[in-house]
Amino acid sequence: MSEVHRADFSVPQTHPALPGHFPGQPRVPGVLLLEQAARALRAWRGVAVAGVIEAKFLAALQPGRTATIELHADGARVRFSIRQDATLIARGLLDPAA
Repeated sequence: MSEVHRADFSVPQTHPALPGHFPGQPRVPGVLLLEQAARALRAWRGVAVAGVIEAKFLAALQPGRTATIELHADGARVRFSIRQDATLIARGLLDPAA
């Protein structure tokens, strides 16, 4: 049976990275989504991310909306997906620090 960790998060509309990201129609930048994946890994396994092996951003996430991150153990690496309701926002593969 595969190990899985899930966590909900939202990026506040007042986050300092948002001004300039599509003014008038703010979107959460991909780097903030990767930061959420790193935070979830740290909460789950107590380790940092050593590297992002792959990341694919498939849809936009609006600030203030709740999304769910799911982490799956994949050998020594960890797969992640981020969804808002049924929409897949991002997915990828992380290399945890030793």
